Amino acid sequence: MRAAALFLSSLPLANAFATLPSSSRGANRQSSSLSAKPGDVIEFAKYEGLGNDFILIDDRDKAAPSLTPDQSERLCNRNFCIGGDGVIFALKAPEGQEDEYDFTMRIYNSDGSEPEMCGNGIRCFAQFLQDLGEDAESYRINTLAGPIIPVMNSDKTITVDMGEPILDGPSVPTTLPPNSEHNSVLEQTHTCNGKEWKISMVSMGNPHAIIFVDDLENDIDFESDGPALEGDTSVFPAKTNVEFVQVMSPTHLKMKVWERGAGPTLACGTGTCALVVAAIRAGKIPRPGKEGVRVTLPGGDLFIEWREENNKVYMSGPATFSFKGNASLK
Repeated sequence: MRAAALFLSSLPLANAFATLPSSSRGANRQSSSLSAKPGDVIEFAKYEGLGNDFILIDDRDKAAPSLTPDQSERLCNRNFCIGGDGVIFALKAPEGQEDEYDFTMRIYNSDGSEPEMCGNGIRCFAQFLQDLGEDAESYRINTLAGPIIPVMNSDKTITVDMGEPILDGPSVPTTLPPNSEHNSVLEQTHTCNGKEWKISMVSMGNPHAIIFVDDLENDIDFESDGPALEGDTSVFPAKTNVEFVQVMSPTHLKMKVWERGAGPTLACGTGTCALVVAAIRAGKIPRPGKEGVRVTLPGGDLFIEWREENNKVYMSGPATFSFKGNASLK
């Protein structure tokens, strides 16, 4: 393995020498014609949403990411580089759609794959825009999952209109047999990793497999069951995010997440939205009012509301600046 090093000073300036060979695990690895070259120095900022941490790149003058998936994967390495669950690019609005969107968000996971959306990531994205001087109460963001609108709240949290959940099984996508209304998969039985699971499928622009358990600590082998389910392409053709959920009360859920392309993370915004939808549909909890459902993740709490009047899901939570610096690509 070629050497790589990251030098972090006590000042908010970092130099990252990214020369690690990258893997080919990413299922969707698109390159950019605008990619940085070895020896180029890039500016970055680091943000986290409940411990789900991201490297943010200011590409507002570009239509495509300035880094390749391979370069992004190297930057995410926690031992030899900056470290993060993904790299997020702030891009300009699509050409000809400037009246519909303010910016475009693209993200590469820590394995170089590209997800359609990231709930914690888009809160960090919105905070990044505000810190760059793009002062607004809300932003119209173009994503691969469609339009997303984060709203900046006075209490420093960010509420994101995540859109309507996708329940149609083949559209999630999953090949598990539909067994509920809207051609959906609700607590459908499936055997994986030598165990029988009851799986509910919801897409928030990306696929989620939700599994309710009585005890998060004793009913699952997280490090084994998580990746086995994520990569079970016999029923999840695009792989899937996996959420294990314990019902604590009618207004409080607790979860652990195994993210597609990132593994165990401290938080997952789209997954939190998906599991609240699944919990309400499966009768685990009643549909709450505007106060939403409190979901406790390893990194902290998010609050989720699934509004009956418009079928949209709203997520509220923090996004925090950590540090900024320069990275030298080698």
